[in-house]
Amino acid sequence: MASAAASSQEVLPPLFDSTCLEPPPLFDGTIRLYVFYECPFCQRVWIVRNYKGLQDQIKLVGIELADKPAWYKDKVYPPNKLPSLEHNGKIIGESMDLIRYIDTSFDGPSLLPDDHAKLKFADNMIAYMDSFLKNVFTSFRGDPVKEAGAEFDNLEVSLAKFEDGPFFLGQFSQVDAAFVPFIERFQIYLKEVFKYDIIPGRPRLAAYIEELNKIDAYKQTKCDPNWLIQFYNKQFMVVSPSILDLQT
Repeated sequence: MASAAASSQEVLPPLFDSTCLEPPPLFDGTIRLYVFYECPFCQRVWIVRNYKGLQDQIKLVGIELADKPAWYKDKVYPPNKLPSLEHNGKIIGESMDLIRYIDTSFDGPSLLPDDHAKLKFADNMIAYMDSFLKNVFTSFRGDPVKEAGAEFDNLEVSLAKFEDGPFFLGQFSQVDAAFVPFIERFQIYLKEVFKYDIIPGRPRLAAYIEELNKIDAYKQTKCDPNWLIQFYNKQFMVVSPSILDLQT
């Protein structure tokens, strides 16, 4: 299944921060996806929007995560988290809910198959997500090779479940959109900081990442490695809060 997304690089609008006192014209019929560009939870939804070819239909609104404008909480989304979607006069939040909502509510290639076995496996993989994230993030304070290796081994095994494509369900799906922002970040950070390459000995994971990097809908959302390394260093080597408390 091919992505409907255009291959041209999207020009991202500048971020709104606390100095921006006026919001865009809210609830005027424009569909808006509020994101912080470096946030993996936002990236999940951004990928789905791109993959379905909705760049012209769903407008990105950049919000500075650490310095949000007051109007975002007051007038847009009282929980004050990102991402959120403005659609049909209401605001919807939570990244996994938004993945499902955009996939089912808008035109474009479906990101879930009809096959019952694949749908069941998709549910299993999404249920595994919290454990995967917790274990890998926790390993940053210890020995990632010993403590996180099993998680990447599990991905390798999971990628062997179906043989009709390189992705978790064979073809690119909601599961890939949910996992790839974190696989991307873990690969960068583990290699740069801990000199741990997650690829050797995991040929399916290597092929998976290679195929992901051919998808324009994903490539246009990739994080800035330098920003990521500095952010994770601050989180895990200085103040060390739980990354899951930072979920947006």
